[in-house]
Amino acid sequence: MKKIIYSFLAIAAFASCSLDEHSFTEMEVKDYMKNAEEAETVLLGVYENLSDEHMYGYHLSLYFTLGTDQAVVSGGSTDSWRNVPCNFYSTSAAQVQQTWAALYNAVYDANSFIEKLSVAAQDFTPFEQQKAAVMMAEARALRAMFYFDLVRWYGNIVLMTSTEQSKQHPSTFVQSSAAEVYEFIEQELQYAVKILPYASEDSYRASNAYRFSKAAAIGLLAKVYCTWAGYPVCDESKWQKAVATAKPLVESGKHGLLDDFEQLWYNTANGIWDSKESLIEVPFYANVISSGDPVGRIGKWNGVPAPQRKTDFIRISSYWYVIPTFISQWKNYTVDKRWKLSFADYQYDDDLNIKLIGKGFEAAINGTDSERKPFNGKLYPAKWDLIKYADTYLSDANYTNTNWYVLRYSDVLLLYAEALNELNKAPTDDAYEAINIVRRRVGLSNLSGLSYDQFRQAVRDERSHELCFEGHRKQDLVRWGIYYESIMQTRNDLNQWHAQANNYYLVGQYTVKGKHELLPIPQRDLDLMKSCTQNPNW
Repeated sequence: MKKIIYSFLAIAAFASCSLDEHSFTEMEVKDYMKNAEEAETVLLGVYENLSDEHMYGYHLSLYFTLGTDQAVVSGGSTDSWRNVPCNFYSTSAAQVQQTWAALYNAVYDANSFIEKLSVAAQDFTPFEQQKAAVMMAEARALRAMFYFDLVRWYGNIVLMTSTEQSKQHPSTFVQSSAAEVYEFIEQELQYAVKILPYASEDSYRASNAYRFSKAAAIGLLAKVYCTWAGYPVCDESKWQKAVATAKPLVESGKHGLLDDFEQLWYNTANGIWDSKESLIEVPFYANVISSGDPVGRIGKWNGVPAPQRKTDFIRISSYWYVIPTFISQWKNYTVDKRWKLSFADYQYDDDLNIKLIGKGFEAAINGTDSERKPFNGKLYPAKWDLIKYADTYLSDANYTNTNWYVLRYSDVLLLYAEALNELNKAPTDDAYEAINIVRRRVGLSNLSGLSYDQFRQAVRDERSHELCFEGHRKQDLVRWGIYYESIMQTRNDLNQWHAQANNYYLVGQYTVKGKHELLPIPQRDLDLMKSCTQNPNW
């Protein structure tokens, strides 16, 4: 599908700035989108941007999200690709440039589709025009999602709302404030919420698997408001909007949690779409590896290590290292069903049998230094244990067909609980019910009788445990304004855990407050965009 969108939109390599105009060398999209079916093919190409390696295939799912109080990149150096996860990189880092370019490429694709569909749909049949209205809402929701990633990772960016703007010389580009970008995102998602159907009520699409629905747009908008309310914009008026947005979804009964938390990881490893809990999910589904195919590094980069086999399996190296103090400080871990399902204190041997690290992590929690030492650099996320969950394997050392959850319903419930508490400066009955729904699934008791501060911490803890290693933690810490403080606290905790633990926590040495909350504007682009300024302290 990516090849289709490239063919008809003729997306070319950037000649100068990542935001500038692409040259058309193939037929115009309007000459292809003669009906709703053809328009849908092009729209699926816009969706496929999400699976790009520099977006959710790798960078926005795994790579940029490392360097927190939960997990860091493995190894004890900042060499090569380890520099960004360790916060030891410059404004010229290739990965920072690549994701910036990929996101603006996706914005361009969305802009082009929106413009061409608005013209082409005039010649559609009445029913096709109804389908076109849904596709227009999908495209605008996707554009909002692309801009949400741009603004929360890069800060003050250039807002490009049409392909015509891309024709301008980069020297004329002007940054918008983060608030202005959020206002645009808000408008896009509000439009999508009005038009899109709930997944269970969709009569317009033959399949809505992995497609935007009303709930996806609502949930994403609620997340946008909660982020907007936090650092660095700090517009606390958005807590009220977060509540008003999430409330209809929570009360609709259209979505819920899967009964078994572990089922989520079997589903994502096997390409099983279940819209009950999954609201936004990026699928990876190539049969073989070739340029541009929708494959990701999920499960290879962040899975449980396994060796190369000569027959049916390609190795899993795993470059994610789970921080032992995060696991050892997990409250109620003996009851919480998520605890043992979230991390692996084991690897796989040549026969793919479990090989325990040391005496196992439970023994190390209150054990001696010698019992703790094996977990300095050897503890892994278990949600993407491919040996355990995947029925089939893609024959490649780096890539898999394992999907990536961008937004689950449990995330929305916790955002709703958080927003209610922040808005009222005390937890309400609805706030308690939202967080307790998440807790009850995993065997935890209901919360009650907490103060504002206690409930705030309870929500933060619950997000940490429910969503650990799913790419949310760094952005949560940033919007709460405690990213630097959390890194320093973890560094201190690791000193207490084991004398050598900080040898693997290099992010604790290089993180600078007021700098690493945002990525820098790529230097290559900044040099061309003469009217734009760099982010603080870069």
